[in-house]
Amino acid sequence: MARTSDVKDLVDRAREGQPRAVARLISLVEDASPRLPEVAAALAPHTGRARVIGLTGSPGVGKSTSTAALVAAFRARGQRVGVLAVDPSSPFSGGALLGDRVRMQEHATDPGVFIRSMATRGHLGGLAWATPQALRVLDAAGFDVVLVETVGVGQSEVEVISLADTTLVLLAPGMGDGIQAAKAGILEIADVFVVNKADRDGADATVRDLKHMISLGRRDREGPAWRTPIVKTVAARGEGVEDVVEALDAHHAWTTAHGELERRRTRRASSEIQAIALARLRSRFGDPTGGTVLEQLAKRVAAGEIDPFAAAEHLVQDVVRR
Repeated sequence: MARTSDVKDLVDRAREGQPRAVARLISLVEDASPRLPEVAAALAPHTGRARVIGLTGSPGVGKSTSTAALVAAFRARGQRVGVLAVDPSSPFSGGALLGDRVRMQEHATDPGVFIRSMATRGHLGGLAWATPQALRVLDAAGFDVVLVETVGVGQSEVEVISLADTTLVLLAPGMGDGIQAAKAGILEIADVFVVNKADRDGADATVRDLKHMISLGRRDREGPAWRTPIVKTVAARGEGVEDVVEALDAHHAWTTAHGELERRRTRRASSEIQAIALARLRSRFGDPTGGTVLEQLAKRVAAGEIDPFAAAEHLVQDVVRR
């Protein structure tokens, strides 16, 4: 367990740009260390500066290749870049299955880039439960841009919108993505669409489908609305990547000018607070198999003695009294 002096030292070294300190802090987050409140308190004064960009899309659209290309583009500007690549969990170790991130190894020796694979550990929504706190670590460590690449599991990955200042949705021609976008609600979460592998047949048709869906989505909107751009890329060759960066910059400027950036970050903080509070409440409930109040109430509900709403109210009151 990290001591108080250790936590302060880790934060200080992370702020100096030492990757081992950054990695250690994220490990404390992933391991749900008892020192997390102390770590969060030390990080808080240094957060709120990094741009958080979420990348999502179906498997096979080239998310990792696109992420690597964006890292190169931001580094060419002299900006420090953090990458949180959220991967499926290993059923054996609980760790990230794709932890090597082969396609991003070109940046592995760059001191201005920090890449971390995080396991979902069974968490739905395409993001690891620890991702919000890991974002805070990278933000406080002075990274200008943090790219969050999701698992790519289809309809459940829309959760990325709760974390990102800008959400980039990748599609590829010939994968039925136009239909999938409508199914998964991706139209609502995308701030920038990227049609990757645009050298393939069907790229123009994919762009047309997206334009049609966007036009349908705008009909009932009132007030100023962001016009979601569609950018074609061939990320493996670096083609179109600068256009993506320009679209990301334009969205950042728009959200700043219209107060949307502040609203998104406030919602992000609200969700984070609720998640932490609920986790603490659950810990007070205890193990449902261990003779706790929750187990006793569950038995009464199962026996028909009380209804589940009354049981829930009783449980809340029991927590409040403690």
